[in-house]
Amino acid sequence: MRHLLVLLVFGLAALQPAAAVEPWEMLPPTPHPVATQRAGQAAVNGIKIYYRVYGQVPQQGGTPVILLHGGLANADYWGHQVEALAPHHMVVVMDSRGHGRSTRDARAYGYDLMADDVVALMDELKIAKADIVGWSDGGIIGLDLALRHKDRVGKVFAFAANSVTSGVKDGVEKNPTFAAFIERAGHEYRSNSATPNAYEDFVAQISKMWAEQPNWSDAQLQSITSPVWIVDGDHDEAIKREHTEYLAATIPHAGLLILPNTSHFAFLQDPELFNAAMLRFLDGK
Repeated sequence: MRHLLVLLVFGLAALQPAAAVEPWEMLPPTPHPVATQRAGQAAVNGIKIYYRVYGQVPQQGGTPVILLHGGLANADYWGHQVEALAPHHMVVVMDSRGHGRSTRDARAYGYDLMADDVVALMDELKIAKADIVGWSDGGIIGLDLALRHKDRVGKVFAFAANSVTSGVKDGVEKNPTFAAFIERAGHEYRSNSATPNAYEDFVAQISKMWAEQPNWSDAQLQSITSPVWIVDGDHDEAIKREHTEYLAATIPHAGLLILPNTSHFAFLQDPELFNAAMLRFLDGK
């Protein structure tokens, strides 16, 4: 994959000689949904959550893994990770409330509420405990679960997460790669959502959450007992490096991993590297 990425970068540079494209500036396509016979809409916590299930819990007692996507996105973004995990894990992907194919109700967006959605889906699927792999908002939800639902969470692989609003860089939406993601997310929302014409309202509502949350204290972070890795790309457009390092230093026994030549979208830009780190954390491999 790295050789392919180099070739792609070289090819783009040849087409655009005045401005070479670095690996962390690329936004590879959203993966196609990985086929499964276990998919549906779960009526839980006052909404309908779209989910897909892959693989099965190993007989040796392996823990299921739930993949939680970032804000504005949907479960399809995890396609490369599903393929890496499914041979040896039960894997669940879900569209967060109001995202993708999931619905929402009149309650304001909040990380506690979305963490409760995850627990409600776990109850519906009869999953007592799961490891969490989360990207951005999904990483924040993973940490929220570790704070408020300790008995339901095993390990938490939190990629590109923040614990206070000041951990996010000002003007991130103006970064070309991030702006391209926001535009893509709008097209995907209109294709997937039961309310396809409500994207602007959706963005406004979730932006209000981003302006106010999360807002966790040192003491709250220090109360986390789950094994945690704090992970980010070395060119993240959104999260300040010093904040990533702060999270790893504050959460007890947390690991810190910075993935080279990647950004907020490392799982797309270098899925082999991302997956190797993810599997090392989850399986010790």
